[in-house]
Amino acid sequence: MAQIPRRSAPPSVHHVAARAGVSLATVSNVINHPERVSDATASRVRDAISALGYTPNHNARALASGRTRSVGLVLSSLRNSLFTDMVSGANDAAREHGLTLLMASAENDTTRQGEHLAFMESARVSGILLASMTESADQVTAVRQHGLPVVYVNYEPSTVEACSVIVDNERAGYIAGTHLIEQGCRRIGFVSARPDLQPVARRRVGLLRAIAEHPDVTLVEVDAGDIDPPGGTDAGARIAAMPAHERPDGVLGVTDLLAMAVVTELRAAGIRVPEEIPVSGCDHNSVAWGGAVPLTSVTQHGQDMGVAALALLLAEMTEGRDHVHRTVVLDSELIARESTVGRTRAADARRSTSPCDPRRTEA
Repeated sequence: MAQIPRRSAPPSVHHVAARAGVSLATVSNVINHPERVSDATASRVRDAISALGYTPNHNARALASGRTRSVGLVLSSLRNSLFTDMVSGANDAAREHGLTLLMASAENDTTRQGEHLAFMESARVSGILLASMTESADQVTAVRQHGLPVVYVNYEPSTVEACSVIVDNERAGYIAGTHLIEQGCRRIGFVSARPDLQPVARRRVGLLRAIAEHPDVTLVEVDAGDIDPPGGTDAGARIAAMPAHERPDGVLGVTDLLAMAVVTELRAAGIRVPEEIPVSGCDHNSVAWGGAVPLTSVTQHGQDMGVAALALLLAEMTEGRDHVHRTVVLDSELIARESTVGRTRAADARRSTSPCDPRRTEA
């Protein structure tokens, strides 16, 4: 019968091995590589761990190996449910593989993002998921020079060779624009800002493609100055103040927060949504779902993005130099709600008076 060592300090791996009647190597495998141990043996070791209250010394392991059993996730912002969904998906996937997820939000500040990346590196994470709105090439290159794999989420890099998981944002803009056209809209106001942000630019390309398929449809560019609600409030007020024959008869907000703010301003000005102006968002942000008019939008599959990104990161961590970078593209679907559907088109006569010559105008 194995003799359990005396305890005058917190239980150690030696106590666990003695209680379970196995070697130190077996205990280590159960903790770090459970696939190498039979179910019966692993169960016996886990019972010993539970009975003794043993906690693995992750700091000591990190000092020995140079890395911890953790991965980092640096987000652009927590104000969009897309990113919180990413956290949920990546966290669930990490737990399934015995990893801990460390998360930080840069709140759209690239300097803060760099600080978070440096912290993740100092915490000896084994890899990083970066949900950035820009390529951040210098920051990513600095991290990867120290041997740390980085996977982009919601961004497809062009100058950095790295894996990425994205939603087809061009399709998102296309199906949202097509939906508005199908509702009878012929002057579509595109409320947007920050064209340097990849999702913004690609959604606009998709909208332009939808408009190009309908020669009688024109685009009205409405610069919101910012992708957050204050920009939408200003844009909505400017749209409401336009003469009726020049005003867009449909609006696509490049983000749901912009679109919801536009809805609020239009309704405050006595303009009915969707009867007079249907309004759609484009990123399925649950933060924007609490308005008086439920918002039509396009799915972004944040949870699936988090799961797929974690899988790519694990593959790179495992394969090392043999790893081949790839991009996973997830599809988008339109979710039609009351902000665009159920419209009665009583203003058909306005079509004949709406100026339709220029393909693009600015407001």
